[in-house]
Amino acid sequence: MSVPAPGANSITDVPGVLVGHHQRLEPGWATGTTVVLVPHGAVAGVDQRGGAPGTRETDLLAPSRLVQRVQAICLTGGSAYGLAAADGVMRWLAERGHGVAVGQLPHEVVPIVPTAVLFDLKLSDWGNRPDPGFGYAACEAASADPVVQGCVGAGTGARAGSLKGGIGTASTLVNGHTVGAVVALNAAGEAVNLATGLPWAVDHEVGGEFGLTTPGAPAVALAPKVSPLNTTIGVVATDAALDKAECGRMATISHDGMARAIRPAHGMFDGDTIFSLATGARELGPARPVELNALYEAAAEVLARAVVHALLAASTVGGVPAYRDAWPDAVGRKR
Repeated sequence: MSVPAPGANSITDVPGVLVGHHQRLEPGWATGTTVVLVPHGAVAGVDQRGGAPGTRETDLLAPSRLVQRVQAICLTGGSAYGLAAADGVMRWLAERGHGVAVGQLPHEVVPIVPTAVLFDLKLSDWGNRPDPGFGYAACEAASADPVVQGCVGAGTGARAGSLKGGIGTASTLVNGHTVGAVVALNAAGEAVNLATGLPWAVDHEVGGEFGLTTPGAPAVALAPKVSPLNTTIGVVATDAALDKAECGRMATISHDGMARAIRPAHGMFDGDTIFSLATGARELGPARPVELNALYEAAAEVLARAVVHALLAASTVGGVPAYRDAWPDAVGRKR
């Protein structure tokens, strides 16, 4: 059974995982990049469920592929253009000698940076999107501090159905292992039950973390999302020692958390993609299948909770209302 992690309720509660954001939120700009750094390497997996993905280096994560560890995951706005942000992440890592050795060390390395993008172009002037400088700056900002949430990084221009999306994070402890998630919420579907005003995944709350009370009618008019291009992307991470197949399975089951928190999810106009990371700091015990199953269930749980935190931390941008503005009577009090 999972319990709250003894930390900041953040993916950075997993030792060795660093997160950094870079964004531009100003007239003509509402986009950014989030980087999850594991400079000394971690086993990784991926599961892509939506019908409109934008990704880079995902085939490499299959168990049969050569490379066994990655140095970072890049989550970014900008649609397919935003894939360029990963170039800056690679440059930052290469300057520090982190990557797959392909020649004389310390500099002849190739950093492995799987990347996924979301569509946020409509909240910026056309042509304003992340470039390699965004990825590099996000790496420069990366730390083990609690992840900043809301309209930052890849969540800057994100939208979730009728409401503003953003970055959210959560963590938990299961059988001595820490499991955390960070998500950039940018869904075609709703993350809130519009009939009640409460997030779909409010029942996943741990220790009163959401602090919501049952609200009345929304205080602002809510318009359905009309953009045909969306995508929720994220990372789940653990300190457990997993192989590539096990890590990939963790990414797969994590999508259960997305489906609980966003309705509908995984549509033709979403590119929903979740990466997984295993740092390998703690071995599993003799009951490995049982412990793996508990880790996977925890990954789905923390992803659902991270979606709620993204919704609650967002602020109104470009006329897209935030949850806290739509239901101000729900925020800041316990149910």
